[in-house]
Amino acid sequence: MQARRAARELAFILFSQFDKKITNYSKEDLQDIILKSVRILTSSASDELRTALGSLVAMRDQIENYEADSEINLNRPIGVANIPVPLPMTSDMTGRINEMIDIAEKAALAIEIAEFTTLDAQNDVKNYAIDIAEYFQRNHKEIDDIIQKYAKNWDLGRLVKMDKDILRIAIVELLYMKDAPMKVVVDEALELAKKYSTDDSAAFINGILAKVIVDYGIN
Repeated sequence: MQARRAARELAFILFSQFDKKITNYSKEDLQDIILKSVRILTSSASDELRTALGSLVAMRDQIENYEADSEINLNRPIGVANIPVPLPMTSDMTGRINEMIDIAEKAALAIEIAEFTTLDAQNDVKNYAIDIAEYFQRNHKEIDDIIQKYAKNWDLGRLVKMDKDILRIAIVELLYMKDAPMKVVVDEALELAKKYSTDDSAAFINGILAKVIVDYGIN
C-alpha cells in the first residue's frame, strides 16, 4: 500500500470523528484523533479476522462432515470405508468464501495502515492526513457549497455522512493541495466509497467529482 492511500484512509476516519465545530480542532487534537483512529483500525482488523476464522472453522466442519453425512455413506454396510462423495460448490458456499476474502482484505488493509503509522513513512502518512483536515478546516464552507451545488436534488444535511466526507477529502486534494494526480484522487475516492458506503455511492461521488474537474479546469 502506498503512503498516500494510507493517509486518505486515515483522513476519512479522522473526518468521521469531527463534530459540527470543525474549526475548533487544533493540530494536537488532530494528531490525537489519528492515534485513536489507528487503534480503531487495528481493533476492527482483529475483530474481522476472528469473524473470518469462525467462518473458516464452520466451513471446515461442513466439509469434513459432508462425506460421512451423505446418504450414500449413511446407508453403506457397517465396516465399509466411506465412499468418496464430490463436494458441490453451492452458491451459499461460494458466497461465504467471498465474504471471508472480503473480510481478510479489509483486515489486511487496516494492518497495513497501522504499519505505515509506525514505520519510516509514519510522518508522511500522518502529515498528509492532517494537511487534508486542516485545508478542510480553513475552507469547509466553500467545499460544502461546492458539494451542495453539484448534488442536485439533495440537501447536504441529508447526504450520507460517509459520502460527504469522501467528497470533502477528494475536493481538498483536487482544489487546494494539487500535488496528487487527478485520476489517483478520483480512483481512491471511489475505492473508499466501495469499502465504506452504500452500493450507489461510488457512482454518485464519481458524478460530482467529474463536474468539479470539468468546471474548475483540473487536469
